[in-house]
Amino acid sequence: MPNYEISLLYPNAEASEKNAQGLDNPNISMETLEALELDYAIELQNSRLSDMFTMDKEVIEYRQKVFEDLINNEELCALLNKLCPILSDISDLRRLSNENDSTDSYLYSITEIELYISAIELLNSGLSPMKDTIKSEAILGLYNRIAELTKSEYYADLNIRLKELTKRVREVKSVTIGVNLDSRLRPESAGVLSVNNESFKSGELLQKILRLDFKNNEYTCIASLQPFKKSQSDNQQYALNNAFNNALNDVFKSSMRSWKKVVNAYVLENADFLIKLAPEIEFVTKAVDLVKSLKETGNTLVFPEIAPVEEKAFEAKGLYNPIVAMKIGSKMIENDFCFDKNGMFYVLSGPNRGGKSVITCAVGHTFALAQLGLPVPASYARLSAVDGIFTHFPTGAEDTIDKGRLGEECARLDEIFEEISSKSLVLLDESLSSTGSYEASYIASEILSGLSLSGCRGIFSTHLHELGMMIDDINEKTKAQGGERIDTLVAGISDGERSFIISRQKPDGKSYARDIASKYGISLDKILEKIQKNK
Repeated sequence: MPNYEISLLYPNAEASEKNAQGLDNPNISMETLEALELDYAIELQNSRLSDMFTMDKEVIEYRQKVFEDLINNEELCALLNKLCPILSDISDLRRLSNENDSTDSYLYSITEIELYISAIELLNSGLSPMKDTIKSEAILGLYNRIAELTKSEYYADLNIRLKELTKRVREVKSVTIGVNLDSRLRPESAGVLSVNNESFKSGELLQKILRLDFKNNEYTCIASLQPFKKSQSDNQQYALNNAFNNALNDVFKSSMRSWKKVVNAYVLENADFLIKLAPEIEFVTKAVDLVKSLKETGNTLVFPEIAPVEEKAFEAKGLYNPIVAMKIGSKMIENDFCFDKNGMFYVLSGPNRGGKSVITCAVGHTFALAQLGLPVPASYARLSAVDGIFTHFPTGAEDTIDKGRLGEECARLDEIFEEISSKSLVLLDESLSSTGSYEASYIASEILSGLSLSGCRGIFSTHLHELGMMIDDINEKTKAQGGERIDTLVAGISDGERSFIISRQKPDGKSYARDIASKYGISLDKILEKIQKNK
């Protein structure tokens, strides 16, 4: 049988090897995923979500076809979900078999063959009816491999051998043990006399009456020994089990070795591709669950067009935050967003709870989901993959005696500068909120100048409205050194109400305060009115 690799995530062995070596893996840590709450959205048990990301355009587009098949075909996703526990059981049995070289390990081998055959039968019966609707190269490759296996002589022979093996084992109902006695009728030595396909029966009269069987034969006990395991200590039970298993090993030695050879010759060689698929199957099924949950909220998802990395493109229409959408369970307010030559980095200001953090995270979600191969939370999207996503979000638990909170924030920001490149995405949310506006604005302007010169894309969401007024000076300072332009965004408010619409304009902090104050009657004219009434 040909033993070629099947992968749901990588189009060829070269792409898979590059990922294994970390050559196309973006720097998206579990800490970043926790900050974006994507670890909660796609929760994996047998692998790390941070290992699933890629920068490779070919790999992303390959995965998009897989997810398209799974999203459009509920039966296909259900089939893979049924396969997961079978593959998990095979892995567990293989581990137990390697740890145990007794009768149990050979019985595990037989069970492994049974599980392997059930996995192949499940896939063959499940994929066959839908083969004409499958479009992705990965799922078609899996179907072809399974169809080839089930038609092979090896597979037919395996089924025959399995029946023989299971018959031998399943028919064992009892063991006849002989015990030699000394002159005082004390046990001197013991051994297995025969392995039988019938169970021994009690020779007690009451049991004979209940069975309506009064015959005495070789399978009728003339005297029962002490009930097995009852009234025995753990050490006694272990000793008895060990002695018994050793005796059985001697009896079944040749047969058991032949069983193990069957597993090595057939299953280990041909089941490995399924075992290797297990983490991928878990990932794609959990990811599709996320997509289904978002669709149930009434929000739109779209597979993004993937632009070359060097282009540093990002344009999204109808962008929203998928985590917030799932939490509130309804349709979100949407925004259009882009990075372009006039703004590769943005300072986003606006009122508290006006949607600044929500849109900042939404941009991070879009890149992350796209680089997993998933559809993104928008009605249209085109983007270039990033080589890393770096977040600096308030944690509330960073105070230290030696640095203080501001020192801790600066240290974390300094670490980001150690790792970013021109192809990175940096998301800063309310950074430097631990100090006064004068100090914060100065430090923020230095940070923004550095980010401009790094050439990265990103957002600085801030309460510092005056920072937006400094952008022209920062751009002028970095222009001579080839820095990318920084622009400003504003979270909207009208008549004291937050619109959650993000617009590309200069901030005016006074207008937010004026609108909110007016809504609640906090203006000098209205204050004077109330004072006059109270006189």
